[in-house]
Amino acid sequence: MSNLVILAYSGGLDTSCILKWLIQKKYEVVCYMADVGQNEDFKKATEKALAVGAKDVIVEDLRKEFVTNYMLPAVQMGLVYESRYYLGTSLARPCISVGLVGAAKRLGAQYIAHGATGKGNDQVRFELSVYSLWPEGKIIAPWRLPEFFERFQGRSDLIEYAKQENIPVSATPKEPWSTDENIMHISYESGVLEDPGAIPPNGIFKITRDLKQAEDYPSVIDINFEKGLPISVRIPSGHEKSLVLTNPLAVVETLNKLAGQHGVGRIDIVENRFLGLKSRGLYETPAGTVLHIAHVDLEAYALDKELLRVKKYLQEKMADFVYNGFWFSPEASYTRKCLELSQETVNGMVTVQIFKGNVTILARKSTTSLYNKDLVSMDIAGGFSPEDSTGFININALRLKEYARFTKQNK
Repeated sequence: MSNLVILAYSGGLDTSCILKWLIQKKYEVVCYMADVGQNEDFKKATEKALAVGAKDVIVEDLRKEFVTNYMLPAVQMGLVYESRYYLGTSLARPCISVGLVGAAKRLGAQYIAHGATGKGNDQVRFELSVYSLWPEGKIIAPWRLPEFFERFQGRSDLIEYAKQENIPVSATPKEPWSTDENIMHISYESGVLEDPGAIPPNGIFKITRDLKQAEDYPSVIDINFEKGLPISVRIPSGHEKSLVLTNPLAVVETLNKLAGQHGVGRIDIVENRFLGLKSRGLYETPAGTVLHIAHVDLEAYALDKELLRVKKYLQEKMADFVYNGFWFSPEASYTRKCLELSQETVNGMVTVQIFKGNVTILARKSTTSLYNKDLVSMDIAGGFSPEDSTGFININALRLKEYARFTKQNK
């Protein structure tokens, strides 16, 4: 029986110590790193893993996969957890899990290991995704094993272990919070941020400017959608040069830079974890924020009122599924298909202004919108007689009149 483990590896202290610990437990370990757009020195991390004793290191570029199959569909579906969080970390986990399982199957591994803690969401997201894709696989989660967490009760224990085992430890002091980064967003939590009443330290944010340092002139862009998916972005003349971007990666990277310069996409929230705990999170999602706001506007322009209400109910359910780790579940698959179907007529262009932390809708155009200018015009007769409104009002007032009579009678 194979004792080969595929370790989700970051190059940091935790997973480097886990790598060594697994080797000491007589496992062969192949380290797997997914490039989902994080600012990571993969060459240095690879050298570190091999020096610690990894059998091999796999670095897989999943940026296009992540943007095309997870981030942009999330915009199409309108996924926002608890009305504020755009799910940047949650969406990356199933994408990375596909890569992990693919590596495990190719190499004939029996196990996948990860360094997620026993209190967070990531352990759930990774493992539910892995079991959905690879039911016969086994998972090693050291931070839930007593022999591991009783030995390593804090960062100081890990550092001491690293020194004993000659594991390279960064000379740069660790930031007093944890960070997760991908092309969609950066999250900050734990450490000094665990006090919801504490103001975040200056300089914590990496890709969005403080409003005092934000651009002093607005940027105006056109975003084109097809069936609810952003397919291109046009930056008109006046912003350096006129650009038309159709490559999904280029769209996200350019919007991240542009919106970040205007301080767009920062939030500081307390959210409800799947395990029942509340946690504070700071998030930067510049491109995602712009795309979501533009999509909401076009959707309201294009969709039937009652369809939009049903769609909003389903998108909240889907956001919960994604946050909780059920991307590959049957209920998520069904809901995703329903949401995709709702977007058949969400086609067109939205013009937005990005300035000083705000995304403002300036205009929208669509050839598949239900909006009828002639029907709503005060200057054009047609569609229905104004007299019809009298009957409509009388019927709707009937309930209110009856309630008023009942209230007066029972005082």
